[in-house]
Amino acid sequence: MPENFVQTINLRKTYKMGSNEVHALDGLDLTIPSGSFTVVMGPSGSGKSTLLYLVGGLDLPTSGSIVVDDDEIEKMDENALADYRRNKVGFIFQSFNLVANMTAEANVAFPLRFSGIKKKKRIERAEDLMEKVGLGDRIGHRPTELSGGQQQRVAVARALVNDPPLILADEPTGNLDTASGVAIMTMLDELCKAGKTILVASHDPRMLNYATHRVFLMDGQMVEEKQYLESISISS
Repeated sequence: MPENFVQTINLRKTYKMGSNEVHALDGLDLTIPSGSFTVVMGPSGSGKSTLLYLVGGLDLPTSGSIVVDDDEIEKMDENALADYRRNKVGFIFQSFNLVANMTAEANVAFPLRFSGIKKKKRIERAEDLMEKVGLGDRIGHRPTELSGGQQQRVAVARALVNDPPLILADEPTGNLDTASGVAIMTMLDELCKAGKTILVASHDPRMLNYATHRVFLMDGQMVEEKQYLESISISS
């Protein structure tokens, strides 16, 4: 595994909004070390989520380069991107993105269907992860029967089911109460200590207590922490 697990070089993402162009990322140079817990902070529209989607291979940059574990993401075709997302990346979303008519266990096991793993092994792996996130007694429950914190823990288990080296979390505490948010942050911290590389986009200042590296974005560009804090002070 390379020392720097993620690197972006002059990364740009531009969206067309009618006759206007919105520069979600505007020449971002970023390095994320292996085994780090990197927290990206910034106001809404700063480019945090765009960065995660690009690193995760869910979208492609307008220009620039993204290198993850020595792979150049922007040069991959659709098949290679699918393999990359399946084997290298685990996603955790603010809105959980669980399948409503599937049990928690089935939601966790679902990504394994695309890895050629037999059903028995998929179930065993899902049950093991449900135990690890403290929901071994909820494997048969559907998302509507779980609290927000429990749903997010299911989402964490699902993100881990393929044992990816990189975990991307987009506002993972945004829809949670205080205690549930702390539980998710602690879980991410434990994953980092176990060797995973964690990249989190968040508005939650508590997340910085767990960070080994901090990144502050404004208008698609990286800024110093002081400038970011001053902008928040002015806006509030």
